Amino acid sequence: MAFDSREFRNALGNFATGVTIVTARSRSGEPLGLTANSFNSVSLDPPLVLFSLNRQAYSLRSFEEAGNFAINVLRDDQQDISQVFAQAVTDKWQGLAFETWESGAPIFSHALAVFDCATHAVHDGGDHLIFVGRVLRFIHDPAGQPLLYFRGNYGKVHP
Repeated sequence: MAFDSREFRNALGNFATGVTIVTARSRSGEPLGLTANSFNSVSLDPPLVLFSLNRQAYSLRSFEEAGNFAINVLRDDQQDISQVFAQAVTDKWQGLAFETWESGAPIFSHALAVFDCATHAVHDGGDHLIFVGRVLRFIHDPAGQPLLYFRGNYGKVHP
């Protein structure tokens, strides 16, 4: 069945998601990062999560070679950082504070939740690669609110 890929994308946009910054370190030690809403839990035992990355992404090879990554789930006041990491700019990291944990991937300690991961598997996902990570360490803020993405726009939870 053939269908319009733009309309398919619009239909997928009806699923509200959280917003994450996926980070890693290149082989040369450079911090990598990109905005992604393709994040999911996979398994509790062992603890596995996933994200997918477009095969055309400039940083794809570096994420494949890194062997680890971190998922930084953004809180509702972090739209600005999401927009910076959604662009292919040269210095996304200027003036940005982060720390590192077991994997060495950049961690935003003020994020709503963080999952530091070792790459467990990489799978074919059509025009994307699916990265499955084994969670090494995590933190979360049970009182915080998420940054949401719905139909191409940012949003917030309204109690």
